[in-house]
Amino acid sequence: MTDRICVKNLCLHGYHGVMPEETRLGQKFYVDLDCVVDLEPCTEIDDYSRTICYASLCDLAEEVSRNGPYQLIETLGDRIARAVLERFPPVREVQVHVRKPSAPIAANLDHVGVSIVRKRLYRVGFSLGSNMGEKAANLRRALAYLDTLEGLDIERVSQFYKTAPWGKEDQDWFLNACATGWTTLQPQSILKSIKRIELEIGRVPGERWGPRLIDIDLLFVDDLQIETARLTLPHAELFNRAFVLIPLAEIAGDVTLSGRNISEAAKSLGREGGDAIPQ
Repeated sequence: MTDRICVKNLCLHGYHGVMPEETRLGQKFYVDLDCVVDLEPCTEIDDYSRTICYASLCDLAEEVSRNGPYQLIETLGDRIARAVLERFPPVREVQVHVRKPSAPIAANLDHVGVSIVRKRLYRVGFSLGSNMGEKAANLRRALAYLDTLEGLDIERVSQFYKTAPWGKEDQDWFLNACATGWTTLQPQSILKSIKRIELEIGRVPGERWGPRLIDIDLLFVDDLQIETARLTLPHAELFNRAFVLIPLAEIAGDVTLSGRNISEAAKSLGREGGDAIPQ
C-alpha cells in the first residue's frame, strides 16, 4: 500500500522541553504527518467523506500538543502518532516528524528532530488442519512458521482436535487447531505468506476438500470486511464448521464477527459425534 495523506510543516507553539525557560516561554515546533491509507474507496466515487480530512489531522496534532507539556519531542511525536491511529481507523500506518528549531544547545544548526513510526495492530485468527503424514507435527511446523513472520505475533493456540472429513468424506480424519495473535500486516500480505508456508511444508495442489498435508486458512483480521476472488473476510465458512468454531471459541470466544459472537455461535452449532474431539 503506497497511498498516503500528508501534512507538512505544521507549526505548533508549545512548552515542551527540559529547560525551565522552554516550559515558561514556549517555542515553535514543526510537525509532518505521513499517513498510509487506502484511498481507492474515496477516489472511485470522488467522495470527500471517505478520505482523511487534512484540517482534522492538524487539529489533532494541536490538541495533543496542548495536552502537554512534554519534556521530550519524542513523547510529543509518539502521542500524536497514537492519537492518529485511534481517531482515524482507515489509517494503517503513520509517520510523525517533529522538528525543534530553537533547541537550547551550543551548536550552529537548523533544527533537531525525531521521526516516529507507528503501525495499526490488528487481531488476527487462523485455522489449521492436516490429514496426511505426521498430522500433529505438520500443525506444529505451520504454527512455528506463522510465528516467525515479521509483523505477526501468535498469542494463543488452541488444543488439537480430531475431526471427521468435511466436504469429501472418503478420506482420513483430520487434526485441526486455531491460532490467534496480533499483526501489522494487511490481509493480502498475510494470505501470500500463508500460501508460501503451505508450499514450504510440502502441500501440493489437489482436489477441493481432498486430503492435504497442511491447510492454513485466514479466518479474520479484526472486523475487516473483504470479499474478492482470492479472499473473503471473515472466512465464509467460519460459522458453519465445528472444526473451526470449536477451537476458535476456546481461545477467542470474546471476538464478535459480522455481528455474531464466537462463543455463542459455538454453543449453538449443531454437532455430530465425530466433530472436534479434543486430543
